[in-house]
Amino acid sequence: MASHTNFLLHAFVWLALATTAFSLSPKFYDKVCPQALPAINKIVRAAIHNERRMGASLLRLHFHDCFVNGCDGSVLLDSTSNFETEKNARGNLNSLRGFEVVDQIKAEVDRVCGRPVVSCADILAVAARDSVVALGGPTWKVRLGRRDSTTANRALADSALPSAAMDLPALIEKFKNQGLNQRDLVALSGGHTIGLSQCGIFRSRIYNATNIDPEFAKERRLTCPRVGGNTNLAPFDPTPARFDTAYFQNLVKKRGLLTSDQALFNGGSTDKLVKTYSTNPEAFWDDFGKSMIKMGNIKPLTGKQGQIRVNCRKANY
Repeated sequence: MASHTNFLLHAFVWLALATTAFSLSPKFYDKVCPQALPAINKIVRAAIHNERRMGASLLRLHFHDCFVNGCDGSVLLDSTSNFETEKNARGNLNSLRGFEVVDQIKAEVDRVCGRPVVSCADILAVAARDSVVALGGPTWKVRLGRRDSTTANRALADSALPSAAMDLPALIEKFKNQGLNQRDLVALSGGHTIGLSQCGIFRSRIYNATNIDPEFAKERRLTCPRVGGNTNLAPFDPTPARFDTAYFQNLVKKRGLLTSDQALFNGGSTDKLVKTYSTNPEAFWDDFGKSMIKMGNIKPLTGKQGQIRVNCRKANY
């Protein structure tokens, strides 16, 4: 009996050590390459200084990465003979951007570290946080130590990513599938307080929706005709280059740009939280940081799983 107990004890200790060894940590690069995070921050800030919209694009890359098989950098991979890129998925095609900035970050980080030690998946997680901070938003401790996948899944991206046309039950289900609750859904949707959307994505709402402020619809139609102009851009809220609560204030006024935005304030279970965030920036910032950490923890590859890609666009072979 004693030996059995010892065996269980040793197994438990081993499991605890293994879990600790392979879990993500904000200090992951502290000894391996302390220059890594400052290098990422430098490139992100320069990119946003050059084009304010880039902050929203880098945040979105991390989101679209994590929702497809976890935060593993798969969204960055180009097509090969073995798989089709996730860049071609419905929610990504001709709208995901920032890949060149990720390439710049990767080159700089590998240079300062002397070798490829920082994964592309971690670069996305840190760049998302640094983008939010650069645009006046909150900070949080990004947990690091993810490794990169060697494959992508376009079909999974098609089915897993939330779409702009979804109602509240569909959105709740998509987030629940990722282990995220309704608070995470509302907080993370608040990422739309920065950035722009294409006319082809929100056209149906501004011409057909009934839960929309008529003046707002009229205003948006000026740059989004019934036919053509699919790539014409409009901001999610009046301050697209500032991370604030204007997105939620818009929802309360029925000025959500996408159907999926307004679904969060449309007589459903998330109305109260939207109302809270619209008047309480601290509550939004706090929850946004927590939800970003939670999202960043979705199915990471750690330890000896995956690889550290040399080129974020292709696996090491």
